[in-house]
Amino acid sequence: MNKNYSCLLLLLPFLIACHHNPLDINVSGIQINLQIGRLDQDLFAVTPANIGQMVPSLRNKYDPFFSYYNREILAIGDSRDSLYAGYLLTFLKDSTVTKAHLRADSLYRNFQPYGRQLEQAFKHYRYYFPSLPIPIIITYLSGYNQSIVTTPEALGISLDNYLGANCPFYRQLGYPIYKKEHMVPAKMVYDAMYGWASRQFEFNGKSDNLVSGMVYEGKLIYLLDALMPDGPDSLKIGYSKVQLDWCKAHETEMWNYLIEKKMLFSGDRMGMVRFINPAPFTAAFGQKSPGRTGVWIGWQIVKSYMKKNRNVTVKGLMEENDYHKVLNESGYSPD
Repeated sequence: MNKNYSCLLLLLPFLIACHHNPLDINVSGIQINLQIGRLDQDLFAVTPANIGQMVPSLRNKYDPFFSYYNREILAIGDSRDSLYAGYLLTFLKDSTVTKAHLRADSLYRNFQPYGRQLEQAFKHYRYYFPSLPIPIIITYLSGYNQSIVTTPEALGISLDNYLGANCPFYRQLGYPIYKKEHMVPAKMVYDAMYGWASRQFEFNGKSDNLVSGMVYEGKLIYLLDALMPDGPDSLKIGYSKVQLDWCKAHETEMWNYLIEKKMLFSGDRMGMVRFINPAPFTAAFGQKSPGRTGVWIGWQIVKSYMKKNRNVTVKGLMEENDYHKVLNESGYSPD
């Protein structure tokens, strides 16, 4: 046997191990019963003739989420109120809502592909957090209100916020391009899992400053790495490939800027908004930069922390609320 070939065979397991993603685990043996309720479809079966029978049926099927939906999302009150039926029928007959329903129904009549994605993500969730509950998934139309809502037992997804970046309704509503780019079917499951993660692991830092917010958000995106290890980074953070490449190319500059301007440990709320909240770009880094660059840097800090501290589990990471400790023990230092 050729000597060089023999050496290659000996090195092959090592090379494979070096490139193995430790978050890419086999969850085929994990069994969960993920329930998906289609409130969007059931609600639009309501008519003036059957509303007296349908509303109690919907309440029985979907409560307590149904009550939350009426009160907090549609803002039409309790389904037992005397004026409720009129408010609901007005919502269902609204032309913008009926058009959204038709488009959502054409895109999501078969929800199985998204259901399988959610099931795989929650199998990973069960692997890392065996004692935490798995919610029922409920799809609905919100009238373009909240995309994702969570209650103690439910994870709600507003389908009218995922009708596609080129949806004419979004243009008519005046949504900016950077928002419309996120309102696509491919982003829905990632937003849903981020929403559930942020409910289960709320911000609980000792210090409310920029770096704490960055690391906290970085933990949530890293959790998406763990829950959807095969998913593209672009969908986890909501960046295009061009935006991801920009961040990688300017990582050192961004980090140095935050240090030189003494912003990392600043509690200035506007500073946190500028680097963490959704925006078309990050003003401090120019119009070619994406928004939420602080989140992207926080993600890199957390990845560095997990790589350097191999003994820390995903569960341990999410339970670690000393965000300064994560930074200090990450060894993060972009070249």
